[in-house]
Amino acid sequence: MHVDLFDFELPTDRIALRPAAPRDAARMLVLDGDATLDRSVRDLPACLRPGDLLVFNDTRVIPAQLEGRRGDAGIGATLHKREGPRRWRAFVRNGRRLRDGDTIDFGAGVTAIAGDRAEDGSFALDFAGDEPVELLLERAGRMPLPPYIAARRGGADARDAEDYQTLFAREAGAVAAPTAALHFTPALMAALDAAGIGHATLTLHVGAGTFLPVKAEDTDDHRMHAEWGCIDATTADRLNATRAAGGRVIAVGTTSLRLIESACDDAGRVQPFEGDTAIFITPGYRFRGIDGLMTNFHLPKSTLFMLVSALMGRERMQAAYAHAVAQEYRFYSYGDASLLLPA
Repeated sequence: MHVDLFDFELPTDRIALRPAAPRDAARMLVLDGDATLDRSVRDLPACLRPGDLLVFNDTRVIPAQLEGRRGDAGIGATLHKREGPRRWRAFVRNGRRLRDGDTIDFGAGVTAIAGDRAEDGSFALDFAGDEPVELLLERAGRMPLPPYIAARRGGADARDAEDYQTLFAREAGAVAAPTAALHFTPALMAALDAAGIGHATLTLHVGAGTFLPVKAEDTDDHRMHAEWGCIDATTADRLNATRAAGGRVIAVGTTSLRLIESACDDAGRVQPFEGDTAIFITPGYRFRGIDGLMTNFHLPKSTLFMLVSALMGRERMQAAYAHAVAQEYRFYSYGDASLLLPA
């Protein structure tokens, strides 16, 4: 399909620069079959059914954005995928000044040696020393805010260290937050429990590739970056048992959805999974493992807008986003939510 089919107009003032406070005060656009409803995230228990299961991504964002120097050249690096105990793949600003074997000084006693450059333009970075890389990043790294927020705010600040982590953040390794889960609070979780709506977790370490624009003109020519994920046997059994009992599996975030679909067999059963996924979901895809999705509002012509169009229909989502713009919903990572329940 032509990528321009997934374009839409979005005024820049619709891009949220901070999350709602409290988090569950955010608005929520509900697409339930043919109905379009303006709600709040706090209404979520009433929008679901007893026996439904929400599935959250428990990845934790690491301070994966680094500023350093190679000689007299400034080098910016955003880590996006771990390749070994001390090796990360990174997108590099000013990468034309970087060669295999060059040393980058990121300050605070943190250095890395540049390795091979991949076809996507990313470099391998091997961190020097014997301290865990996580400790090095805590010293020298910054929270990797999405570029459409960082550019307008001048970068991350102290508030983002908390704002950009979800209630479920446990497994360190993501360089972008699973932002749909940013809306959840202990009070909302208690209300969901009281309504008979369960929850489970999986892990997908979101990579910086999620921010990259689709440069191809046709979706068939776009290649997704791989991300590492894990669904253990207990969680897989619980997802399958929910559907067998007549409940619905509702993915919270496109990351949860993509991993569930990657782990699903042709019969619609979720299998235990550990490894990389580069699944790319576009209209025509047959969903096997999920029955609905809670997600934020996405970029024009992005792979994530293609995904929600696959779930609900492209024309339906174009109309829904036009409604959201007109009703002044807040977009992107710190913005409002949508609940997508196909008929």
